Amino acid sequence: MKPDVPSDARARLDAVVKAYDVRGIVGDALTDETVAALAAGFVDEVGAAGGQVVVGHDMRDSSPGFAAAFAAGATARGADVVSIGLCSTDESYFASGSMHAPAAMFTASHNPAAYNGIKFSRAGAQGISLDTGLSAIRDRAVDYLEQGIPDAPTRGSVTEVDVLADYAAYLRSLVDLSGTRPLKVVVDAGNGMGGLTVPAVLGTAAGLPELPLEIVPLYFELDGTFPNHEANPLEPANLVDLQRAVVEHGADLGLAFDGDADRCFVVDEQGGAVNPSAVAAIVALREIERVRAAGEDDVSAIHNLITSRFVAETIEAAGATAIRTKVGHSLIKDRMNETGAVFGGEHSAHYYFRDFWGADNGMLAAMHVLAEFGAQQGPLSALAARFTPYSLSGELNSTVDDVPAAYTRIFEAFTGRADFDEFDGLTVTGVTAESEPFWWFNVRPSNTEPLLRLNVEGGDAATMAAIRDEVLALIRG
Repeated sequence: MKPDVPSDARARLDAVVKAYDVRGIVGDALTDETVAALAAGFVDEVGAAGGQVVVGHDMRDSSPGFAAAFAAGATARGADVVSIGLCSTDESYFASGSMHAPAAMFTASHNPAAYNGIKFSRAGAQGISLDTGLSAIRDRAVDYLEQGIPDAPTRGSVTEVDVLADYAAYLRSLVDLSGTRPLKVVVDAGNGMGGLTVPAVLGTAAGLPELPLEIVPLYFELDGTFPNHEANPLEPANLVDLQRAVVEHGADLGLAFDGDADRCFVVDEQGGAVNPSAVAAIVALREIERVRAAGEDDVSAIHNLITSRFVAETIEAAGATAIRTKVGHSLIKDRMNETGAVFGGEHSAHYYFRDFWGADNGMLAAMHVLAEFGAQQGPLSALAARFTPYSLSGELNSTVDDVPAAYTRIFEAFTGRADFDEFDGLTVTGVTAESEPFWWFNVRPSNTEPLLRLNVEGGDAATMAAIRDEVLALIRG
């Protein structure tokens, strides 16, 4: 396979290979030739020649073609491709874990329609980042783009397999929803892969028994142009339709999935957004109590440093060890496996499970929320309030040209008033009397844009707002 490509192979690969995945604009640096070269590099790096590689894709117009190009590059280097077709990202993790095979998932997650990308996994749904193999895949792909992809002694084959029913049955085996009280649930799939997986897992589309759930579907049609709104529930504007529908239908709650359906956001019966930290605390408590009841004594759970303080407090109150980590899904997957943690939660609504090979699964988190909520009689807003005792700002982004200068202003303003921690960005924790509300904030530079990301938490809303406004003024100079 000798591609006819320009001599800027290094620049093209550098443009699309990010810290944790591949992401770029379709037809620009991300082309069939680039994808085939990455496939060949991936097979070589993970030693998949003579073995299986799982390939799945989302509903974007470019995804089937890219999956085919990947299969061509992978089979040329001797891997047998197991094509699982349309799937969510966590469905591809299920295939990788259950088959113990490396995997490639074609998706750009919540990015607009012009984008696509690849999320790689080692066998057993283990993450791959720049530091753990992605840079080597990129370097091999540069050579293959420039010199062509030589055929392995034995070319691989392509087999099509549908894993949706097995995926749905496995999730049902982890969280039993059959005994919950009847619930009406509005689900906004955002025209993404939740439109495929929600009917299978929470409904009867995969041949599973009916659950006591009335699902009200919103934008379940698979459409990679995202005609209704961007499939990024982290942005409040993209939750408006769900919030309105929950109230109009008199539903008990709402769920919103991003484009590749690996993240899930929750809305209460009043249309209020439930903070992902509250979801993390609820699920952490359930998972800790489950394994402790099964006889485990040494239990731990992970939270990144931007989740609410209440997440760590909940973990520790349940008799487990709270492990604080940096932000980043590949990093947290690694920590899940290093520590044997039963659960991991991020502020961005990524939720990780030991029983799911340490990988993240938004659907599984949603099922835990449904199970917990469905076992009691009060409204979801009351349950969420119990797990949201403090005030969080959410992530606030500021365009900053001189990050060191902004850091200097923050150090000068808070010296003597706070402790400083540079574990991941800059975390500043107030030195307060016991009678005063606590506060902390974290400032992190973006990896890809001239942005500083600010997250603030306070013991009450007034304290949080005061610190938030002071730090924003310092950041923006």
